[in-house]
Amino acid sequence: MAVEHLLFGTIRHLAERDPALLDALEGSLDHLWDKADDASRDDAAVRGVAQRFIRSLRRER
Repeated sequence: MAVEHLLFGTIRHLAERDPALLDALEGSLDHLWDKADDASRDDAAVRGVAQRFIRSLRRER
């Protein structure tokens, strides 16, 4: 939780200075994947978490 809090705050701060940052991060989500090597692998779920994170940041602005 502490890492998420610090990361969220850092990205929010940087996005205030450069609004295109969130667009760039969102555009990079296709490169995310789940590192699991078994049937539990769910790349879409990993991307979904990141997408929700970015949506939260957009609402903060």
